[in-house]
Amino acid sequence: MEQQLKDVQSSPDFRNMPIQKVGIRQIRYPITVRDKSKETQQTVANVSLSVNLPHTNRGTHMSRFVEVLDRFKNEVSYHNLDRILIEIKRTLQAEESHIELAFPFFLRRKAPVSGMESLMSYDCRIEATYGAHMQIATRVDVPVHTLCPCSKEISEYSAHNQRGMVAITVGMTKFIWIEDIIQIAEDAASSPLYALLKREDEKYVTERAYENPRFVEDVVREVALRLQSLPGLRYHVVEVENFESIHNHSAYAVIAKRFDEG
Repeated sequence: MEQQLKDVQSSPDFRNMPIQKVGIRQIRYPITVRDKSKETQQTVANVSLSVNLPHTNRGTHMSRFVEVLDRFKNEVSYHNLDRILIEIKRTLQAEESHIELAFPFFLRRKAPVSGMESLMSYDCRIEATYGAHMQIATRVDVPVHTLCPCSKEISEYSAHNQRGMVAITVGMTKFIWIEDIIQIAEDAASSPLYALLKREDEKYVTERAYENPRFVEDVVREVALRLQSLPGLRYHVVEVENFESIHNHSAYAVIAKRFDEG
């Protein structure tokens, strides 16, 4: 006769403390993301899955998250996150479910003069919640090149340059291409970055940045303005950090705004 094992997680709890999120983190899993040039792109994500837990329950069943994820093998993508979250809610008998996908997105870039091609990678994160309805936020970290306007103005020979990072988070009611978010960040900076540059490309990028100086304040404002033209935008958070080349600190700026209130 098979032994009946006790379900400890389902036992009652008397501390009257609900938990907003409980689940699993750092499970690496292959996913599919949409790609403008070739329709889809295969990558690998660090996945987090969670649900809310009422105050009456001691614990949740962690193994069931993996079971649900495996039911969608070869189908984990932006456009079926709602199906995954609905299935998590049903399987774990929760009122709200959450998924986070952190992954590299690869974009093939041409150098501006030589036309030499190389791959650039961008760190991305998609967070989705399903309660009464679906909510999705997308974050893309875009490395850029900036040149200091003040340094250019006061210096006789040159101006200091640095690499910067533009982190854009958008909450949308409509799909937005990752490539479009990258383009918005790069257009607001002094110059894009490239993985491969020949001498003629380096000359072009250096001179372009010199003719297009940007403070972090300039970049964050330009990005925020360009984002407002996107259809279906609920909110955005724009964070810009310059890794200063002549200071032992970074410069940063943040603009956050909601468009779905009132």
